[in-house]
Amino acid sequence: MGTLLGFSRIIDAVSRLVGRSVIWLILAATLISAANAVARKAFNIGSNAFLEIQWYLFAGVFMLGAGYALLQNAHVRIDVIANKLGSRMRNLVDVIGIVVFLLPLCYFMITYSWPVVAGAYASGEMSSNAGGLIRWPVYALVPAGFALLALQAISELIKRIAFLRGLGPDSIAHDGHNDAEDHIHATLGDASPNNAAGEPKK
Repeated sequence: MGTLLGFSRIIDAVSRLVGRSVIWLILAATLISAANAVARKAFNIGSNAFLEIQWYLFAGVFMLGAGYALLQNAHVRIDVIANKLGSRMRNLVDVIGIVVFLLPLCYFMITYSWPVVAGAYASGEMSSNAGGLIRWPVYALVPAGFALLALQAISELIKRIAFLRGLGPDSIAHDGHNDAEDHIHATLGDASPNNAAGEPKK
């Protein structure tokens, strides 16, 4: 189990790196949107490429960030039910959900989306809009995103089983935002949940 937990930590590190990197795509989309609006209103210049790159970037955030959301326990739950369950039952429900639903879904999406990506790449498929972008990069976000999600699902499965066997902590005990908050506080040198008074850490 120790080897599997080590593998889980590697996957978690990859998910954190990807999740914190795709945040910058939001800034890029915002700047492109602002520039496009100014060019259109001030100079009567428009570009379908600029319009399409905005939803390419949004798709990148949504698809590539799914694994990070799962790591952070920030995905949607039926809280009114989950909050009434004990920690062991919640972890058991997660194990069943990952094995029966999430991993098969990831397999299905990767299997059926990859031929679309390959076909678009081979044909050089372009947007039907004048001046639009090539299509295969945005199509590729689907298998890439679900591959990252599947990897994180495997990591979560390992952690859930470790907890049920008494070999690890309850990884769904936090509210899904601790890691992000700790990263912000570490970056800003601000008060953290463990340093609520804002005093310098020793």
